Amino acid sequence: MKKSSIFVGLDVHKNSIEIAIAEAGRNGEVRSYGKIDGSLGALDKVIRKLVSKGYELHFVYEAGPCGYEIYRHLAAQGFDCMVVAPAMIPKQSGNRIKNDHRDAQMLARLHRAGELSAVFVPFAEDEAMRDLTRSREDAKLAEKKAKQRILAFLLRHGHHFNGRSHWSQAHLRWIAGIKMPHPAQQIVLQEYVDAFTECTRRVERLTGQIQQLLPQWRMVSVVKAYQSLRGVSLIVAATTVAEIGDMTRFTSPVELMSYLGLVPSEHSSGEKTKRGAITKTGNGHVRRVLVEASWAYRLPARVSRELRKRQKVCRRRYAISPGKPSFDCVPATNECWRRVSPNR
Repeated sequence: MKKSSIFVGLDVHKNSIEIAIAEAGRNGEVRSYGKIDGSLGALDKVIRKLVSKGYELHFVYEAGPCGYEIYRHLAAQGFDCMVVAPAMIPKQSGNRIKNDHRDAQMLARLHRAGELSAVFVPFAEDEAMRDLTRSREDAKLAEKKAKQRILAFLLRHGHHFNGRSHWSQAHLRWIAGIKMPHPAQQIVLQEYVDAFTECTRRVERLTGQIQQLLPQWRMVSVVKAYQSLRGVSLIVAATTVAEIGDMTRFTSPVELMSYLGLVPSEHSSGEKTKRGAITKTGNGHVRRVLVEASWAYRLPARVSRELRKRQKVCRRRYAISPGKPSFDCVPATNECWRRVSPNR
C-alpha cells in the first residue's frame, strides 16, 4: 500500500521550531502543527508520531544561522529534506503580516507546489574547511581595519610617511620611531600597533593551519589542480573549493558565474538593451578571491618558477573519491577541466 505524502514546513529558530503540515494534492489542507523546542529530540518525537500514522514525510526549512544540523539529522534517518535560501522564496506583494506559523505554512505549501529551489548542503568535512578559510578572511579584515586606524591616527597628528609604500619594513621602522607629544597619545599608538601585530600573527597562524590540514581533506586533489592556474595559489584555491563544493552540480560556466554574481546586470525592455555592473549576488567569498586572482592576468603571460612547481603536481590525474568525477590538468596549455565521465 502506497503511503500518503505530507509536506512539513519548519520555521527554525535558536530555541524553537514552528511546524506546519501540507497534505498532498492541490486542495490538500495546510495546517499548523504547533511549536516545539529547538532540540533534535523534540523533533524526533514529532517524526515518530507522523510516521506512525503512515505518512511519507518531506521536510523543508530556510537556511539560516542554525546551519545544516537538522538537514543532516533527517538525512541520516533516510527522510527527504530540503534547505532553501530565504531570498529565493516567493513572497506575496502587499502581505504585511508575518509570524512563525505563517512562515511554516508558506514553506509547506510552496514545497508541495514545487516552487522552492534547494541550496547546496556541503559535507561536514567541507564545511569545516570552509569555516577555517572564512576565519582567515575575518582575520585579514581585522588586520585591514587595524592598519586603517594606525594611518588615520598618525595623519590626524601630522605624521606623513615619505617612503614608497606603506607596511614595508621601512614603514614599520618609521612608525616604531615616532614620539607622540603626550603620554596618552603614545599609549594609543602602541595599542594600535600591538593590535596590528596580533592580527598579522593570527593571519599567519590560520594560513599555517590551512596548509597543515589540507593534505587530510578529501578535496586536496582539486585544490592542487586549481593552483596550476595563474593567480591561483593556496588561499584562492582552498576558498573556492570549500565554498563551491562539487563543481559538477553546475551544468555550464554561465550557471556557475550566475551563482557567484559575476554576470552583468541587465534592465532591458523592448528594443532598449541596458547592461550594468556585475550583479554581486550569491557567494561573495568566492567572488572576492576570484576577482583578486584575475588581477594576475593584467600582466604579460608568463609561467613563473612557483607556478611551474604547482603545475608539476597537476600532471597526474587525481581521483576525488570512488564513483566521483576526476580532474585532469594539462600544464602545457595551463588549462584544467572537469571530466564528465571517469571512463572518458
